[in-house]
Amino acid sequence: MKKAFRLVLIAAALLPGPRPALAQSTYEELQAFSGLMNQIRLNYVDSVSYRPLVRAAIEGVLRSLDPHSYFMSHEDLERETSFMAGTLAGSGIELEDVDGLPVVLATSPGSAAARGGVQSGDRLVAFNDTSVAGLTVQTLRNRMIGEKGTRVLLRLERGPRAAPQSFTIKLKYEPVPAHSVMVSTLLDPQTGYLRLTSFYPETAKEVQDALRKLDGQGMRRLLLDLRWNPGGVVLGATDVAGLFLPKDVLILKLVGHAPMDNQTLNTTKTGPFVRLPLVILVNEHTASAAEALAGSLQDLDRAFIVGRRTFGKALAQRPVMLPPRGDAVFLTVARAVTPSGRIIQRPYRNLTAEQYRLFAGQAPDSVTTFHTAAGRVVQGGGGVAPDVTLPAQADLPVWWSSAANDWLETLVDSVANTLDLQTFAHWKTSPDEWRSRLALPFLSRVRDHLGVEPKVDSALTERIAWVTAYRATEVRWGADRAYEFGLANDGEIHAAATYFGKLEELLKKPASR
Repeated sequence: MKKAFRLVLIAAALLPGPRPALAQSTYEELQAFSGLMNQIRLNYVDSVSYRPLVRAAIEGVLRSLDPHSYFMSHEDLERETSFMAGTLAGSGIELEDVDGLPVVLATSPGSAAARGGVQSGDRLVAFNDTSVAGLTVQTLRNRMIGEKGTRVLLRLERGPRAAPQSFTIKLKYEPVPAHSVMVSTLLDPQTGYLRLTSFYPETAKEVQDALRKLDGQGMRRLLLDLRWNPGGVVLGATDVAGLFLPKDVLILKLVGHAPMDNQTLNTTKTGPFVRLPLVILVNEHTASAAEALAGSLQDLDRAFIVGRRTFGKALAQRPVMLPPRGDAVFLTVARAVTPSGRIIQRPYRNLTAEQYRLFAGQAPDSVTTFHTAAGRVVQGGGGVAPDVTLPAQADLPVWWSSAANDWLETLVDSVANTLDLQTFAHWKTSPDEWRSRLALPFLSRVRDHLGVEPKVDSALTERIAWVTAYRATEVRWGADRAYEFGLANDGEIHAAATYFGKLEELLKKPASR
């Protein structure tokens, strides 16, 4: 009893009395932190090492700055370098930290995760039946890289944290190709189509080669598809912009605190496709360098943007090496600003990371309006608002991934094997057949085997029919035919292509009132 009373007195004695508020110097703040670390070393009940404490402190500091600065250990840096070089494979999932939880930022198009219905915003709960609680996003990124063919089991959650829907998915690690052009083809005798999935230093050369090939086939206009493109190297995106612009034109500004991080990115020569009519397709998963490209070409009246407001992530990170081990901090050092003065990055101050992530692609318009080179009004506030907005697609529900893992491939394979090699032209234009042979049997199995009564409207039924028919096409006729199938039945592509006929009128200076 006496000992307990003594502890209370000591605690009370340590509480500071009233005193004038004094602004502490930077030295005093650092001295307080150093003193805390020393007290932990001397007095904490368990033995602890400085290294995990310092790493936790660094990660806490970075989280307090913005949603996209992050720490990477020397070991993780080497492993990710091997992955980018193609010597290791991955799941196709890109994670970010949201209020201490690993959340899916994006999935690589065509990856096992994308095929399994993993969506941006899903939360990773368990990895191979082991909870991920307490593990950093970078640790999980490291674990989700391995030898080609490695199989892993992930459990994820979707929806509000208070009432989440959970599902499991089995993934096989696949190499992530280090190229940007996923599809390049003609939609019709004069309309070229190019889908970009990322930006690397050599992306502009890859795009130029693809466009020269399409030009030789008769292309007279281009639909550039940036949907689900999470970005990448910003100079890769500005180099692509330069292919469509004249010399000495401002593409983008990077505005930071340090002089070395302030950059004005201009074209250095006239691009080979400066007169090619251009429509760009975007959605809420178009992010970072991809939305900077769209916003720049919109501001310069060089492209007409169709789709949905983009993600709203345009903070530039620079690696800062930490001695002595070679760890690195990827520190946010600049914001991207389009030629009209728009800041693409949506607000994140006074928001929790979960709130910030929840509002991806949903930033409200700013009070200030901006104007393109020709005087057209464009909106700021975060992300790039398209010139024409398309309705959102039906989301695949959480039971999709569990069901897809269990027997979707068996169903798809059985249908694919009945398709005659000569019937592709019929198959790609037969949505009733996809529905009756794939979507409805799939939904029936969901009811019978999962005990779930799926809430399915016509839009979701059509989405499931399309996805399963695409896979059947790929199984029966290969990847090239699957791309052809996708292009023939993508309503957003067809909607965007309708604007070519009035492009010149849409991009000209508005009449004065």
